[in-house]
Amino acid sequence: MTAQELNPGVERTTMDVEKILRECYRQKELLERTIDLLEELLRSESPKPSKRRGRKNMGAEERREVSERMKKYWANRRKTT
Repeated sequence: MTAQELNPGVERTTMDVEKILRECYRQKELLERTIDLLEELLRSESPKPSKRRGRKNMGAEERREVSERMKKYWANRRKTT
């Protein structure tokens, strides 16, 4: 007598386990690809160092405001001395 004759569910169980393993490997492959894509996304979104350093350029309106403020400042300084 064979194992299959003694227990007819043995072959079916083995096939089910193989099917489950194939599905797990397929899901593992999908997870690995998803993780790789997410890591690549993180690397591409990391803050890049600023190329511009030093002083900020002022616009015409800002320069005018600073000029007026400094004129008032120096006028007050001349009055007190």
